[in-house]
Amino acid sequence: MALLNRLNDFLWGFPLLILLMGTHIYFTVRLRFPQRNLLYALRLSLGKADNTGQNLSPFSALATTLAATLGTGNIIGVSTAVALGGPGAIFWCWITGVLGMATAYSECYLSVLFRSRNSDGNYVGGPMYVLKNGLHNKYLGGIYALCTLIAAFSAGCTTQANSFTQAAEASFHLSPHLTGVVLALLTGTVILGGVKSIANICERMVPAISFVYLFGCLLLLILYHNVLPSACLLILRDAFSFRSAAGGAAGAVIQHALRYGIARGLFTNEAGIGTSSIAAAASHTEDPRIQAYVSMTAVFWDTVVMCLVTGLVIISNMLYDPSSVADVPETGLTAAAFAHLPYVGDAFLTVSLGAFAVTTLIGWSYFGEKATEYLAGNKGIPLYKFLYIIMIYLGAIIPMQLVWESTDLINALMVLPNVLALFCLRKCIRD
Repeated sequence: MALLNRLNDFLWGFPLLILLMGTHIYFTVRLRFPQRNLLYALRLSLGKADNTGQNLSPFSALATTLAATLGTGNIIGVSTAVALGGPGAIFWCWITGVLGMATAYSECYLSVLFRSRNSDGNYVGGPMYVLKNGLHNKYLGGIYALCTLIAAFSAGCTTQANSFTQAAEASFHLSPHLTGVVLALLTGTVILGGVKSIANICERMVPAISFVYLFGCLLLLILYHNVLPSACLLILRDAFSFRSAAGGAAGAVIQHALRYGIARGLFTNEAGIGTSSIAAAASHTEDPRIQAYVSMTAVFWDTVVMCLVTGLVIISNMLYDPSSVADVPETGLTAAAFAHLPYVGDAFLTVSLGAFAVTTLIGWSYFGEKATEYLAGNKGIPLYKFLYIIMIYLGAIIPMQLVWESTDLINALMVLPNVLALFCLRKCIRD
């Protein structure tokens, strides 16, 4: 843990934060604010989910992306960001989402532009293929694919299993071993059915559980309506608070808020990591621009909406009932807020966590599968799926702090080759 903490403090210091935010700002300006076309992108994303062969419709690709990104990062990750970075982390998490839409657009545009067909004749893509076909560097593509594979076993797998296991143990006193086995069996049943099975489940589950969760948050915000304006002011004030650091060169408070806000924002929407473009490349859409706009909406729903709403619920509860967050672990702030939800309370959040965990496990299994295909071909996929299912169980029983620190480390390592490809191929991207 000490080693991971030191590595993450170094990687998530100002250089990487500036690189990430700088990338978001650069592509926002270069592409003349693609966020301005958000309504057009939302209309495109709601097109008919007509899957052709093993390729996906634009909506199916979006649903698979959202399945991987909408998860415990929106619930537990935001709680951790507030606990470690203060209320201001919510602002930086939100900014990461707003500006990150331009980066997500760019990633998905390049992924569709430089995708390939596999031995089955289906589209495959993602940053590894962009690095291979766009920059003509298959070795750097291999490094990214290896990082994606590791991320599938950590960020995409263990964080989800661990977060839900802890919630289920606290709410229903379920054994972590039992929860891990059930999650592994449920996920395994879907992912063994292939990409169409994954897409069909994601299309049905993601919109439903997102609506239910947002409805619960809305009920809480109505309950907290008297303190909601104060919560918004607290988030803004804390985001720009300044405490002199050594030599007066940097603000310790604002850096703390930046570090955890942007890190958790990156974890939830993956803009800058590039993994969401793996699903975009599987779409049967031929126009990179259309699929890029569709995929861009994933960041909007994930961070601009879901993370912001969760953050407002947490901060409002801290003002509404300060005693409820006393001595609460860093992952428990969301649960403390949902305890005020009439009648259902903890059970509602636990069930939501479970549903999100399952969809994220399913979505991330696809990312890892495509990375395995790049590295070892189709022959490596059965072994990957077996190991992925095993890791779900292991993730349910290992320490939570270790899981989150490992996730931050993997995310940081994946940013660098992806951002390199974005800047080197920036002239290929059209708005």
